[in-house]
Amino acid sequence: QLQLVESGGGLVQPGGSLTLSCEASGVVSGFNMVDYAIGWFRQAPGKEREGVNCVSISGESSNYGNSTKGRFAISRDNAKNTVYLQMNNLKPEDTGVYYCAAPLWRVPCQEERWRYDYWGQGTQVTVSS
Repeated sequence: QLQLVESGGGLVQPGGSLTLSCEASGVVSGFNMVDYAIGWFRQAPGKEREGVNCVSISGESSNYGNSTKGRFAISRDNAKNTVYLQMNNLKPEDTGVYYCAAPLWRVPCQEERWRYDYWGQGTQVTVSS
């Protein structure tokens, strides 16, 4: 079992930056975050949840969709059991609830949300002037 908690959301003006954090913990002894890929998803009002990006067990990142390429970056710090989403040059269309998620143990990154078994509660990001 894996528990994920997002933080760092808030209100930001267009063109601004935010860094989201996703802290992982396990309820089973021997848990090690290095064995899990972690993805970020977002859901805008009235829209389906979509994949943003994912960081693999080895630290490689995969970007999903064109709207965030070059502006968003994912990274992980296994020593802190935390994955980060650095968001730059934010736009109003980036507004939504951002979730981190993980597939099962040692399953690689995938874009489809149904492949992820563990989800955080989400953090709201609002981009508005």
